[in-house]
Amino acid sequence: MAEEENKDVTEDGGSAGKKPITRSPVIIVLLIVNILALGGIAFFQLQLFDQLKKQEKVADLLKADKDLAENPVKSAMKKDDGVLVPLQTFTANLAQGDGPRRFLRLDAVLKFNESHNKKEFEARVPQIRDSIISILNSKRPRDLLEKNGKEYLKEEIKSSINSFIINGKVIDIFYVGFQIN
Repeated sequence: MAEEENKDVTEDGGSAGKKPITRSPVIIVLLIVNILALGGIAFFQLQLFDQLKKQEKVADLLKADKDLAENPVKSAMKKDDGVLVPLQTFTANLAQGDGPRRFLRLDAVLKFNESHNKKEFEARVPQIRDSIISILNSKRPRDLLEKNGKEYLKEEIKSSINSFIINGKVIDIFYVGFQIN
């Protein structure tokens, strides 16, 4: 019986009747390239995660400045280079274009120079709101969506408000919300 097992084994240690396993050099090269590619991908993933960890998160920024999280308009009003006054939200129909009726919802903050008189502004709020709504009603959606459309709107609103105000002058207008539906 031991002799029968010896007959099946050849001199080189392989078994008789079976082909020896040969590895193709192409497969070995592909395995090495695949391992290197996976290692490179893993390296770049780790680098990306490290960069993301170093970036400040919005929640961290909001925790650092709770006043900004509560009301961005109030924190903007603390600046020394002018007096910032928030306006109530405007909702106005836009001029009829080719499509359906569209409207604009606008939240803005006015920036006055230092000689601003708060009592005068409060007395002129109905006139200011009326003039802004009239300006918005004359605009078509495509006028506002153009590259300089919002800037032209700011200039029109500034000149309209400055025509009402005697003490002080509107220096700039900041859009806090601007939505066209």
